[in-house]
Formats: sequence, C-alpha cells, structure tokens
Amino acid sequence: MNKVILMGRLTRDPEVRYSTGDTSTAVARYTLAVDRRFGRRDGEPTADFITCVAFGRSAEFAEKYFHQGIKIAVTGRIQTGSYTNREGVKVYTTEVIIEEQEFAESKAVSDSYQSSRPAPAPAAAAPGTADGMDGFMNIPDGIEEELPFA
Repeated sequence: MNKVILMGRLTRDPEVRYSTGDTSTAVARYTLAVDRRFGRRDGEPTADFITCVAFGRSAEFAEKYFHQGIKIAVTGRIQTGSYTNREGVKVYTTEVIIEEQEFAESKAVSDSYQSSRPAPAPAAAAPGTADGMDGFMNIPDGIEEELPFA
C-alpha cells in the first residue's frame, strides 16, 4: 500500500502547466512545508519540504484557491522517478501525487498568519532548480494510457 497524508503550508504559489496533445490536462506543482514533530535541540522548529503534484480538476482548484502560506491537508501516493538533466547527470525525484486536497484552517486564520509573516525576499532559484530545470518534465505525445490521470 502506498498512502501519504500530509498537512503543511505552501512555500509559494502553485505552478500550473497544461499538457500538450489532443486533450490538455492541468498539472499543478507545489511544495508543502510540513513541520516535524520534534524541533532542533535549541527549540527551533524544523520542517520537511515535500513536492506535490496534482492533475486535472485538482490542479485547477489549486491554481484558483491555493497561495503561498496557506495551510492545507493532502492525501496521495509517493512516486519516484528520474531524468537526465542538460548536463547529462541522472537526477532522481520523489514527489507526492495528490489524490485529495483541502483547506486545513479557516480563511481568517490563514490571513492572520500571512499578515504576521515578513514579506519574503525574491529568490534567485527555486529549490531543486539549480540546474536550470523548472521541475516539470515534458510529457511525450501518445502515452495517455500510462498517465495517472488518463
């Protein structure tokens, strides 16, 4: 059985792309900061940053309603993969394929959290994109039967 349940805050707004081909499908990618149960020895909290991918209507929902800092709960499955980057180096990936996603706090609490946080400084590159890749893999035409949302 491969089942994942996570609750955390989005590290930035979801990135949404659309697959090519006869029927385009929305693909949303976002990262959840999930607090660990125990912090560091100095009492400072720690978190894991987990890449999540949603397809179809779930991706469109994420694009419309999710934004940086919002707390959500998701269920899905872990999927691993690999690709060769532009420099010819094999890169291994681990991400959660979203089956369900929902808000984990009220809008008022979310807005309060947002207003209490300092404005983020613009980042030069997103985590995991130092090689120039944007985190999305091209989906070749003609493999619809192999895709999880087909």
